Amino acid sequence: MAIDDKAGPERHCREDDDNAPAAAVDDEDTGAQVAPIVKLEEVAVTTGEEDEDPILDLKAKLYRFDKEGNQWKERGVGNVKLLKHKVNGKVRLVMRQSKTLKICANHVVIPTMTVQEHSGNDKSCVWHAADFADGNLKEEMFCIRFASVENCKTFMETVQEVAESQGKKEESKDATVTADLLNKLSVGESKSDGKEDTVVASNTKEAVKDEAKTEEDKKDEAASKA
Repeated sequence: MAIDDKAGPERHCREDDDNAPAAAVDDEDTGAQVAPIVKLEEVAVTTGEEDEDPILDLKAKLYRFDKEGNQWKERGVGNVKLLKHKVNGKVRLVMRQSKTLKICANHVVIPTMTVQEHSGNDKSCVWHAADFADGNLKEEMFCIRFASVENCKTFMETVQEVAESQGKKEESKDATVTADLLNKLSVGESKSDGKEDTVVASNTKEAVKDEAKTEEDKKDEAASKA
């Protein structure tokens, strides 16, 4: 059987067209709008820092000392903050991990808290604190490392100033309480003295009345005998 060579290319082109896959229509805009199955509402997220004003905010890496393993363990990288409460004036140290926002340090700066430079590293410093980051209050030894010596010095100086101010505040509070107690004590003594004076005066009046009554009884008795 003879083959028509002239029709060969055309026939192959038609066959290729017939075998070509259908054009994708997924990218076509149909104009249809699909409503979401579940409607999500905005939820206000609270951090617990709404009633506090930031005093210090620096990026650093935090470590805590593991007593059992006798070594430093990393707690996380993030921003360490000193936050002052708007009402009671107390200052706490808070640090969260940058990615997870997990709390890795959370304790109040008390008057006895001291921060010291880490030996051999002028970008790091250490301190002890009763920390509540894990949900339980426990004594921890922290070490924090900053990117620069200036940031480390700023942190140490600010913590020291806060601790001293908290100490003066406690002393003032104690003095006020002592003054109030002394004031109440003096008022109580004056009231007690007045009460004693009243009792003495009352007793004196009663004694005078009894003496006068006794004299009258004597006179009546003498008159009856006469």
